[in-house]
Amino acid sequence: MSETIMPEIDDTVAADAFRRLVAHLRHRHDAENIDLMGLAGFCRNCLSDWIAEASAERGQPMEKEEARAAIYGMPYAEWKGRYQGEATEAQLARMKESVAKNA
Repeated sequence: MSETIMPEIDDTVAADAFRRLVAHLRHRHDAENIDLMGLAGFCRNCLSDWIAEASAERGQPMEKEEARAAIYGMPYAEWKGRYQGEATEAQLARMKESVAKNA
């Protein structure tokens, strides 16, 4: 397997692209976390964990719920109640396959 070379991306450009991704995910409630995990190996919760970890690394700790609200645009419990359905067996199986690929 060849190594992928990632070009440098200006932090401002990367931040703008990240904000656009978050806005897109806030708009696309139909893209459930279980489906994102199954397809891409990450979801909104992963993004919020990465935000909290990056904040802590920079000496600006952020609570888990605060990071989730930053990604979801509302408290996680509220988003979950409004938009998250029950996962099907097929969704769970696909997520497990995807997670195994990332391990």
